Amino acid sequence: MKKHVLLSAAVLLGCSDSPTTPPLVPAAPDTLAVLGLGHVAERYTGEVAVRGDWAYTSTWSNRNGVPGNAVKIWNVAGATPMLVDSLIVPGASTTGDVQISDDGALLVVAIEPNPNGAIMIYDRSDPARPDSIARFRSASTLQGVHTVKLGRVDGRHYAFLSIDPAAEPARLVMVDITDPAQPFEAGSLRIGAPFMHDVFVRDGLLFAAVWHDGLRIYDIGGGGRGGSVAEPVQLGHVTTRSGSIHNIWWFHDPASGSERYVFLGEEAPGSVLSTAAGDVHVIDVTDLSQPVQVAQYALPGAGAHNFTMDEASGVLYAAFYNGGVRALDVRGDLGVCMAAQRNDDGFCDLRSMDRELAVAVPSGAYIWGVAHQDVHIYASDMKAGLYKVDAASLQR
Repeated sequence: MKKHVLLSAAVLLGCSDSPTTPPLVPAAPDTLAVLGLGHVAERYTGEVAVRGDWAYTSTWSNRNGVPGNAVKIWNVAGATPMLVDSLIVPGASTTGDVQISDDGALLVVAIEPNPNGAIMIYDRSDPARPDSIARFRSASTLQGVHTVKLGRVDGRHYAFLSIDPAAEPARLVMVDITDPAQPFEAGSLRIGAPFMHDVFVRDGLLFAAVWHDGLRIYDIGGGGRGGSVAEPVQLGHVTTRSGSIHNIWWFHDPASGSERYVFLGEEAPGSVLSTAAGDVHVIDVTDLSQPVQVAQYALPGAGAHNFTMDEASGVLYAAFYNGGVRALDVRGDLGVCMAAQRNDDGFCDLRSMDRELAVAVPSGAYIWGVAHQDVHIYASDMKAGLYKVDAASLQR
């Protein structure tokens, strides 16, 4: 386990406003053991989704003339992920996002680019060989579906599609997949400056990452304002200083019952496959109409991309591209800290608060996404494939 670094009586007593008080130095995080790597050499690896003994990774862009039109199928029962097969997705040059439904029945894949934007819906009755059920495309999706997230609202199942901006502004398209063989468009929103990037759906609320417009929160059936999937009603809005809000997680803490914090990933400009930038922003949503930032986590020289959580343990796992995976303790009050633990913007700094629990930084990796299951995390490396990592030490 981590050992905390204690620097001075003045700091410990909270007398940190004194100019002579040294800054807090956080303890070095533990290192999580990488159990194995399943290699992908011919394509760049994108997002990862996992359930049981099976994982799926999407593919991105073009690598030495090979398009990102495949979803890789992995058996992850052993220490090293074993590549079993590939789904070749017709009309795709990038399959940037892949999702498994909460009941494990469906696999849904986002398809880019313009004019072939769509989603593919697969049956997972045989998880080693997902079978195509339907391809959904409409005039609203043709510019390209960058991300897809799944959620249930009022007993119906939806796919929330983030559409690339092109001739038209970015938009969010809601597709009813309750009958996966007959998907239909249930609503859309034109939002994003300039991107509508990702969403998080829970308890009838929609949290939308709208890039330089920050975070927008909508009632789509659970916010008490008469909103629905067809007609969302905005509840609140917050921006961060540097913008570029990319992804979201709304934390429900089963230990305390708290639903106070939303975590935002910021993807700032960088050089793909080598450098990156962008922080994790912590938003207090106690009042959904007035969300407010209270904390931040920054990793100099690296940038956040996608999240997963072990909610039972209160641990957020953040993919940080060239910074690997960072495990953060996010249980408790994140907005209360000593003066020496605040960053230049006045927010509590999670690293200075000694909340960086552990890291997994495979040499030379460029981590796109991360998925948690039981005592493991699975990290997708754009350059190399899929890592399986032992996270048992962080369970509590």
